[in-house]
Amino acid sequence: MDLASVIGLAIAFTSVLVGMILEGGNPAALISPSAFMIVIPTTLAVAMAGGYLKDMKGVIAAVKGALMTKTHDSSESIELMVQFAEKARREGLLALEEAVKDVEDPFLKKGIEMAVDGTDPEELREILEAEISAKKAHDKVPIAYMTGAGGYAPTIGIIGTVLGLVHVLHNLSDAASLGPSVSAAFIATLFGVGTANLIYLPLATKMKRIAEGEAHHMEAIVEGIVAIQAGSNPRVIQQKLSAYLGVAPEAKDKAA
Repeated sequence: MDLASVIGLAIAFTSVLVGMILEGGNPAALISPSAFMIVIPTTLAVAMAGGYLKDMKGVIAAVKGALMTKTHDSSESIELMVQFAEKARREGLLALEEAVKDVEDPFLKKGIEMAVDGTDPEELREILEAEISAKKAHDKVPIAYMTGAGGYAPTIGIIGTVLGLVHVLHNLSDAASLGPSVSAAFIATLFGVGTANLIYLPLATKMKRIAEGEAHHMEAIVEGIVAIQAGSNPRVIQQKLSAYLGVAPEAKDKAA
């Protein structure tokens, strides 16, 4: 499990709070239910307004994936496809029918099964590439949502501040409350800018990184399956996929 996002966000929030304390501030001053209600739910709602209601399920799953994503072990995928290539060259493609049953990667499993079934190589490539394109389109939805939230949040924070200042101006006669009221008004801006740069935009970037990595991994699998179907030399397949996936020399040795 890759915890880069969790660790990074935790350090970022901690740094801001520690810096505030060092300046003599009190983190309790940031507790503002009104600012929270104006900024957080509104930001999420307007971001949702730019898409479909059904998109939210994918957004929630993408956020969870960004926080607790599992990285692909490219060396294991290369080793597995090399084993398939060796078996196919010795015993024929039909020999992979039983071996592929234990494959956990559904995309790899589907591709090998299609190859075993005798699907035309060009047609096989087209089908698998179409699936990759569909995944890329699907992955763009939560990324767009989170990027949109990162763009809306600061502006909505300003709206919250303006509303707070309007309230201040309506109560100018109460001089004692001016300081706390102005301070509370600006918390909305802080919430907007803070959530945009400490939550929404970093998560959008992580989602994009994960989506690109998964798509690249799937593209490498397509190249491997087509090569296996064509009867290519297993070592040639290993070298080609190692270069394609950027596997370190140590992982190449392991795959060999």
